[in-house]
Amino acid sequence: MSNIIALNVPPRRQRLIERAGALIDIFATQRRIQDDVFWLKENAELLSILECTGTAVGADMLAPHHDFYDGLHDRLQFFPQYYRFLLSIGLDLEDLGLPGTQMEELCHSVARQGLPDAELSDLQRAEARRLLARRGVACAAADPELDSRLHGFINRSDTYALPNKKAAYELTHIVFYLSEYGRRDPELGPDAVRSLTYAGILAYLDQNIDLLAEVCVALRQAGQQPDPIWVDAVRTDLSGFTVVSDEDTISSDAYHEYLVANWAAQTLGFDDTGAALPVGRVAFHHPTRTGGALRGVSAALFAAARTRSTRWDHMCDYVFSVLDDDAAAVLEATIASTTEFDAFFATFARA
Repeated sequence: MSNIIALNVPPRRQRLIERAGALIDIFATQRRIQDDVFWLKENAELLSILECTGTAVGADMLAPHHDFYDGLHDRLQFFPQYYRFLLSIGLDLEDLGLPGTQMEELCHSVARQGLPDAELSDLQRAEARRLLARRGVACAAADPELDSRLHGFINRSDTYALPNKKAAYELTHIVFYLSEYGRRDPELGPDAVRSLTYAGILAYLDQNIDLLAEVCVALRQAGQQPDPIWVDAVRTDLSGFTVVSDEDTISSDAYHEYLVANWAAQTLGFDDTGAALPVGRVAFHHPTRTGGALRGVSAALFAAARTRSTRWDHMCDYVFSVLDDDAAAVLEATIASTTEFDAFFATFARA
């Protein structure tokens, strides 16, 4: 049977499927226990990426989740505060091919209990709306003005020209929800596209490839083409990952950056260059990279005080003069990656 599959499935696609199966087992059984909320977070993220990229894993590869899926009703009753994680995992398992049809009823149950009514933010209400809509269930907490507020948030480009990782990640996730993870046009206007560009500029300056990869995915979902310099940074980062056997307790590692870089690789269409996956418990280590330029540029601008200008052509010689070679190279690449740097700098300078 394996020979037949290898002959009929393109080699790259087959590698992606095999890697997906290994990742499912690693995250479901090897890293954390199911009662750990971080188990929910990690598995929800992995399964969501597999589902939205259309990775055909099938029931056999999803077998490590069979018992968890069967117990979802009881978990939702006892842990309603985690309903978004639990719905996300269950919906993705069904849509990826695990036999079962309980998620429609569980979505109705969540709606009847009004669990989304407890959400404080529009971002969380948008996620709840999307999850329930996957089984045709209306989300009462998502009022008719929700989309208008979401677009208002992402249209304020100046927000994303200042270092604020929380706002930047909320920006990308709003695009994910509005686009239904790439399934429809999120109807972003030029201001929202500029917001993504500004967030990408800051991510590249900071060499935050995790955020940069999310920005690249969001741009593609909005029908835009990320700059090749950004795409190459994500690709280089992915190829430099190491995944190593680690029997110690995992407190934190670079699993999220690894998953998002793989997601970006599939979305942007470059070859799978991910690290080999050992059998058993593993930890994900991102590649060693030079420091970014964001801290150095910010320090230079702060030190300039009253001589600080909003015009990059007035400040560029001074800023480059105080940066070390690595930071200067990152800044040069950042400028080359966008036509929006001068407009970005006018806000970033805070003059």
